[in-house]
Amino acid sequence: QIAFMTLTLFPIRLFFAAFMMLLAWPFAFIASMGSDEQELEKPLSWWRKIVDVLLKAIMRMMWLAGGFHWINVKGRRALPAEAAILTVAPHSSYFDAIPVTMTFASIVMKAESKDIPVWGTLIKYIRPVFVSRSDQDSRRKTVEEIKRRAQSDGKWPQIMIFPEGTCTNRSCLITFKPGAFIPGVPVQPVVLRYPNKLDTITWTWQGPGAFEILWLTLCQFHNSVEIEFLPVYIPSEEERKNPVLYANNVRRVMAEALGVSVTDYTFEDCQLALAEGQLRLPSDTCLLEFAKLVRSLGLRPETLEDDLDKYAASAMKMKKEKVDLKEFSAYLEFPVSHTLESMFTLFDENEEGIIDIREFVIALSVVCKPSKTLETIQLAFQLYQSESGTITEEDLAHILKTAMGVSQINVTRLFRAVDEEEKGKITYDDFYTFAELHPHFAEDYLYADQMGAESSLETSSLSAPNGICTDFSPDNTEDKNKPLQKKLN
Repeated sequence: QIAFMTLTLFPIRLFFAAFMMLLAWPFAFIASMGSDEQELEKPLSWWRKIVDVLLKAIMRMMWLAGGFHWINVKGRRALPAEAAILTVAPHSSYFDAIPVTMTFASIVMKAESKDIPVWGTLIKYIRPVFVSRSDQDSRRKTVEEIKRRAQSDGKWPQIMIFPEGTCTNRSCLITFKPGAFIPGVPVQPVVLRYPNKLDTITWTWQGPGAFEILWLTLCQFHNSVEIEFLPVYIPSEEERKNPVLYANNVRRVMAEALGVSVTDYTFEDCQLALAEGQLRLPSDTCLLEFAKLVRSLGLRPETLEDDLDKYAASAMKMKKEKVDLKEFSAYLEFPVSHTLESMFTLFDENEEGIIDIREFVIALSVVCKPSKTLETIQLAFQLYQSESGTITEEDLAHILKTAMGVSQINVTRLFRAVDEEEKGKITYDDFYTFAELHPHFAEDYLYADQMGAESSLETSSLSAPNGICTDFSPDNTEDKNKPLQKKLN
């Protein structure tokens, strides 16, 4: 079918879809000329209403060319005055643009998108909230702009937000980012379904690329999509004050409508678990738990690398000194709390009430730079090395156990391979040179020495081929009863 469609219908569909996009461009360009903020807050003029209808019709023809012959819409879309924000999930593909073109709601887009030929003009027409990666203050400005529009009593178009913040494979709903819920206004949840026999829609960071997804989808005779507008969710007073609680409750409603589970892990956790560094994280690593505790503690992703530098500098001054919970609290400059105690427990290897602060720094480095293995190991060498700049086999075992979040690991073969002169100690330069010559050193010298397929070092990516983490649903009773895993037992 793919071979036949590639030679026949695929080029026709692709040409027609591109033609419809080009046809929409002049209408969007003319309608966008000279429009300022004050004009946008006024009711649409008669001619802009006509342009709206024309563009929606053209966009519908474009999706028709892609095989989306009919779009099943359930429920009623709320008016902007009823719900200023539409929260859409799950986000799994660029075909999720279908509800955007049907509603012409504003979306949150990176600022670079407006410079894309043709597509950038269409984006500007729907009056998006632009996010600039080059502006360090962009995150705050974006939230303020969303809040300003949401609280305009319907003067601005509705804002459509995908709160997961990334594409998943629709098997569960990951943690919602709080941006859509900070304004504290009613939102309308919108759920997407693609009830197709074959899934050619899903586009995650692992799996088929964007063009392959487009090609396979256009080779299908018919593609189904369902859009369901759920009842408007009006937040309670407690939810208005707590955007995270608000986001979690809306996510629960959407998960029930979809019939899927939820996970407290985030996009960043999945990146950590499936990072393509030289050290793969095992499925039972405690670093996912550690990453969640880091967020709960209030360490922000955008400042995490600066925090790492600060904590590393302090750890180097402390050398091999171990600390208790109170000293750990002072070191992090956070008060003692349940979250801090849980984090401390992860590193309390012998339940002696003291931990090696260097292990915390190494774990934080992995969370900050999950794919940059050698940067973490270089930092670890600086923390563990003697005055002569060397570490022992025991030191290397501590470093790699912490970097992988496991309780046991055999580094003998790896250490002997690096220590060619059999000095019983190695420098970082020795390790770096070895890693350059053997980029797959972990697979060759670490994983092969473990207990085989049932080892604790079995990679989580094997059970998650579509790019999203395995199910870490908090509703799983087995997980609830499982004690907090420590790095060392």
